Amino acid sequence: MNAGSGNSAKFPILRWFAALWLLIYVPGYAWAYGWMNFIFLCNAGVIVTALALIAGNRLLLSSQAIAAPVIALSWALDAGWKLFAGDYLFGGTAYMWDGQLPLYARLLSLYHLAWPVLLYYAMRRLGYDRRGWALQAGIAALLTLAARLFSPAAANINFAFVAPFVDRPLGPPALHLLLSWLILAGAGYGLTHALCRRLFPAQVAAGRPLL
Repeated sequence: MNAGSGNSAKFPILRWFAALWLLIYVPGYAWAYGWMNFIFLCNAGVIVTALALIAGNRLLLSSQAIAAPVIALSWALDAGWKLFAGDYLFGGTAYMWDGQLPLYARLLSLYHLAWPVLLYYAMRRLGYDRRGWALQAGIAALLTLAARLFSPAAANINFAFVAPFVDRPLGPPALHLLLSWLILAGAGYGLTHALCRRLFPAQVAAGRPLL
C-alpha cells in the first residue's frame, strides 16, 4: 500500500462497518443536534475516519490518528470530571447530561472512546504517514475558521470564541483564532505526531489487510 491510498478491498470488514456507521451516525446527529455540529473537530474527524476506511486511504487515517487522542482525552477528562467531581472540567460534554436530547444520539458520542483505539489498530497495521500532521493542522484551521464565521458564539464550537479553562478570548478575534490554532496544531498535534512516529512504522509491506 502506498503512502496515500490503497485498494479498499484491503478493508473487507471495517469498510462495511464504516459505511454502516455513517448511515446511522450522520442522520442521527443531524436530527438531534443540527448540521452545524459537523463543524466540530471530533464530529468531522470521525466522518473523515469512516471515509478513509472505506477508501483505504492511509494519509487520511494518519491525519485522524493525530487528532483523535487529543480529542478523546479532552472528552474523557471532561466527562469523567463530571461523573466523579460533580462538575465539568471545561463543559465540552455538558450535552451528555441534557435529558432533552435523544438518548441514542448521546450514546453515539461514546465513539470518542473507541475512535483512538480503532486508529491505533489501523496505524499498527498500515503504518503512519508523516504528512498526517500537516493535513490535520490544515483541517483544524479550516474548521475553526468556519466555526467562527458560521456558528453562534454561545456554541463556542472548536473554542473559536472563548478559550477553555480561562473562559475568555485570547485577544481580538484574529489573534484568538491564531493562538488557539497554534496551541492545538503545535502543542497538541505535535505531541501526538511525535508519539505516532515513535509507535508506528512509516511504511508496511504492501498488501497487508487491515482486517
